[in-house]
Amino acid sequence: MINDPGNHVYAVIMAGGFGKKLWPVSKRKMPKQFIDLFDDGTMIAQTVHRISGLVNEDNIFIITSELGRKLISESLISFRSDNIIVEPSSRNTAPCIALATAHIKKRDPNAVIIVLPSDHLVLDNHSFLRILEAGITVATENKAIVTVGIKPDRPETAYGYIQADGELSLPPGFSEGSDLRLFKVRAFAEKPDVTTAEEFLESHDFYWNSGVFIWHIDAISREFERSMPDLYKDLLNIYESLGTEREQKVIEDVYSWIHPLSIDYGIMEKAEKVFMLAGEFGWTDLGCWDEVLKVAESRSASAAIKPDSRLVRINSKNVSVKNPLGKVVCTIGIDDVIIVETQDALLICRKGESHRVREVVDILRREGLEEYL
Repeated sequence: MINDPGNHVYAVIMAGGFGKKLWPVSKRKMPKQFIDLFDDGTMIAQTVHRISGLVNEDNIFIITSELGRKLISESLISFRSDNIIVEPSSRNTAPCIALATAHIKKRDPNAVIIVLPSDHLVLDNHSFLRILEAGITVATENKAIVTVGIKPDRPETAYGYIQADGELSLPPGFSEGSDLRLFKVRAFAEKPDVTTAEEFLESHDFYWNSGVFIWHIDAISREFERSMPDLYKDLLNIYESLGTEREQKVIEDVYSWIHPLSIDYGIMEKAEKVFMLAGEFGWTDLGCWDEVLKVAESRSASAAIKPDSRLVRINSKNVSVKNPLGKVVCTIGIDDVIIVETQDALLICRKGESHRVREVVDILRREGLEEYL
């Protein structure tokens, strides 16, 4: 493990999202990363616990909203409050990562940083930490950017993709008996249509973009300066203000004018020196109800849990229910549906269509029904 007290390894957990596609359980006042979907702890608590097996707890940062700070303080009581970085507003992942980079660079100019979402599922923690260890080694030795790719098993249109180009030797100590593979990155591709996703799958050189990155702080700073020079200047201004009485005002001013942009569009698609590690560790995005219920049902099957007696089906098949309030749910003559019930909302959705739940959230907002979001 790379967890000696004097090391330069840090983790940034991004926890500022809303999780529109998991409405009505995920809402503004309780985003999905703070929800216990499977009765085994919140996603953010699991992410912190998972990464603490590799990174000193003092070196783990969470970047979130003001509400997120409150929720973290309530649910992760032992987490260091000064390691919670608050964004004044959501501006997508590039500004989020720039702000976190400024904070960590102030503490350690030689940092190697792991960036990861707070709301993904990892089934095999040991293999996940192993791939991060390899990424830390590659990023440190090359002062480079490393991303983590997932071998696709279907033509998925909800994920971004990474195209691998030329397999490389793994660092010493990682080759023997390992299923890890190291590549140069040829290109990043955003969410494709079905035809393109099928072509990606058939080519065997495209991987799902997990949103997990490992980089040396010099490498990401260099790429910000080269590809996003305006944001890089903002990063430097924030860096200079940290620890002074100007800090809050400078950060708020920067966030009042910067445009939302993802790290993939802003940096990764243009970066000059990017490596990709691929491995198997049971990764799922949990980005929509189809994914959540697929995981829940597989866990129930493996545990031999009997079907919920509160679901009554007549001439109905393939019905999945998220029913935290314990009501009896009866279906008649309908197939292939997802039903999600909360105190103030009910979602009924055909399986395979749950990615469109975000459209419901947008309609509710336009109709002035903010109290349900």
